[in-house]
Amino acid sequence: MVYYFTSILTTPPARIYAGKDKFENEELIKFGLEDDVWFHVENLSSAHIYLRLSEDQSWNDLPEDLLIDCAQLTKANSIEGNKKSDVSIIYTPWTNLKKDGSMVAGQVGFKDSSQ
Repeated sequence: MVYYFTSILTTPPARIYAGKDKFENEELIKFGLEDDVWFHVENLSSAHIYLRLSEDQSWNDLPEDLLIDCAQLTKANSIEGNKKSDVSIIYTPWTNLKKDGSMVAGQVGFKDSSQ
């Protein structure tokens, strides 16, 4: 079951989706929208967190409070990452995710690693 959360740090409130395991992460990869922003703990296993942007939001101009909210949710949903005091969270537009047949369930790459 994919989880969803509502962040009230912005107006209108932001909808955030999270996969519980690699199979739910795979569903989120398949059914993401062009305006979604993907979050993940860098170099560790973690849930895929998707921020669903409102029509007037841009992925590269998100409020800092909302980015922190998504980052904390990402860290909290990493078995290894939530035990560490410092982790890096990466994020990119859903349209930048790359998935091919050689990748295992829940695994993604990037079309452009600079985004």
